Formats: sequence, C-alpha cells, structure tokens
Amino acid sequence: MTSFAITYDYLCPFARIANESLVESMADGADYDVSFRPFSLAQNHLDHTDVPVWDRNVQGEMGRGVLALLWSIVVRDEYPETFPSFHVALFTAKHDDLRDIDDAAVLSDVAASVGLDSASVSAAVGSGVAAKTLETEHTDLVASHGVFGVPTFISGGEAVFVRFMERHKHDDLKRVIDMLEWTNVNEFKRTSIPR
Repeated sequence: MTSFAITYDYLCPFARIANESLVESMADGADYDVSFRPFSLAQNHLDHTDVPVWDRNVQGEMGRGVLALLWSIVVRDEYPETFPSFHVALFTAKHDDLRDIDDAAVLSDVAASVGLDSASVSAAVGSGVAAKTLETEHTDLVASHGVFGVPTFISGGEAVFVRFMERHKHDDLKRVIDMLEWTNVNEFKRTSIPR
C-alpha cells in the first residue's frame, strides 16, 4: 500500500483533476492510503497583517472557497465513508455546474446529493471546530513542507506540487505517485504548454 497526502482547494481546477483522478483510482481498486488535506488559497494570498480566513466568522468575509473547505473537513472527519463522493461532487458543483461554493445553500444541496444530512454538517461547521482544523492543517503544511498551492502530493518528508492537464488519466496519477520518492530532481517545469 502506498501512503501519501494530497492538498486541495475547490477553487483550483488542477486540484480538481488530481483529487478526482485519485478518488476514481481508489474506487477502481488502487492500493492507496491517502490523507486529504485542505489548503486555503484565500489564506495563502492574504498579507501577513490581514485577519486569517479561519478567524473570520462572517460567511461572506471568510474568503473565496473557505466555507466549502470547512464543509469538506466536517464530512472528511465525521462521515469518512461519504467524503470521496462529497469531495468529487463539490468539485463538480464548482467547475462543471458553475455553482457558488461560498453559498451555504449550494453546499447543503451538494451534501444532500450524496446522502448527507445537510443540517448536521452545517451545525458542525458552525461549531468552529472545522475552522480550527483548517488553521492547524494549513499552517502545518506551510511550516513542515513549504506548501504554497494545490494540488501538492506529500510522502514522508517530500512534497511535490503537480499540475495535471487532463481529467481521468489514472496512468498520469500513478506515474506521479511512483515518482514521489525520486528526490534527485527538484524541478521539472515546461516553459510552455504544447496545446
């Protein structure tokens, strides 16, 4: 079994491709032990003097995508068997259906679509525990692995930021996972995308 973590923020189409492919691969039998780790792009783009997104308790002022991350943390931690379907459904709502994932009603619809009790998830988000979890996980990712974006794959002491260009390419995912332990290359970046 291959163990690693992957970061996500529902705002990012590249995080969508990687996380969606990962969930699909695991559903198809891939032997991965994965820790899904939220990383707030809104927080990452704040000035150091700004109030952190997890300390903002007014829905419209949290920052783009933060409320969706809080809902995902509750689902991940309290309903782990439903997390994969919720995770993919939330990316679909954002990127295919173009829904506003900063709207609690949209998040409720997505949760209900995968069989979750939306009121229970919303109440858990309102408790503040998910915001504290986001703070802890986000700051740990930055401090321990220098994470700056999504998706980042983390295995042991190694962290690798990856951008897949096409959805549903499980072989691409497997190739990157196989390379996580290869530390002789620090950066491999195309100067242009041949499309």
